[in-house]
Amino acid sequence: MAGLAFHRTGTGPPLVLLHGIGCSHRVWSPVVAALAEHFDVIAVDLPGFGDSPPLAAGVEPHPAALADAVATFLDGLGIVAPIVAGNSLGGWIALELADIRPTASLVLISPAGLWPRSTPLYNRLSLRGTRWLARTWVKPLSRLVNHRFGRALVLRQIVGRPSQTSPDVARAMVWDMATSPGFDATLDATRDRRYLAGPGLEVPITVAFGSRDLLLRRRSRHVEQLPPRPRFETLAGCGHVPMSDDPLAVAALMTAAARRASSQRRRREACSIAGGVAS
Repeated sequence: MAGLAFHRTGTGPPLVLLHGIGCSHRVWSPVVAALAEHFDVIAVDLPGFGDSPPLAAGVEPHPAALADAVATFLDGLGIVAPIVAGNSLGGWIALELADIRPTASLVLISPAGLWPRSTPLYNRLSLRGTRWLARTWVKPLSRLVNHRFGRALVLRQIVGRPSQTSPDVARAMVWDMATSPGFDATLDATRDRRYLAGPGLEVPITVAFGSRDLLLRRRSRHVEQLPPRPRFETLAGCGHVPMSDDPLAVAALMTAAARRASSQRRRREACSIAGGVAS
């Protein structure tokens, strides 16, 4: 498989952004400028989405396989122990990525995969319906979202404040949902899977759900399946994909999580040095 497409900007510790199913790195655009003031921001197109090619023929694009592709991509850039933020499927992939390579911290925004068995039927039907509408009516919908009423109509299931989404971002969301070649195979690959933390994963985790998330209902939020001691936040007034709902709140969430993780790391290092001196 060819390398993954990505957008990179800013300076500071590396922050990797992973989008959800049917999206691309462009869904992060409302928060990138604010994050670039503090981080080396690397927004990735996952395999089969945006401008990235699908995984090789015969490779099932389940979250662990997608995480493998992201790990190879980061190795190619020489990125070691980044902060990783993921939305929806991207949150699930971030968890799988942390299982196979060092990460400084995880920020999981409305993470998928936290269901007790297979993907709930409601989630599958919602995503299938959204995909069908986007593919069937991509041009009319792209025109409709130029208007506030149109954005409210088209985006209301995944965005908490559709009128605040810019027409450019809304058109990108419609186009990416309609054209992503990896959508169907990726959705099929998640059907009978879930995330369940294995033993030994120790990484600072911040989990946030939007208060207006209409896609991930209660039965899709089994947070006990996460690694131990995650921190929970609520993004007030935000939907399942909250980056355009409240860009400042989303950027602040990531910045605060990174600072906490850095402080925890410094404390551990200080304790380790003190312990070595005492011995």
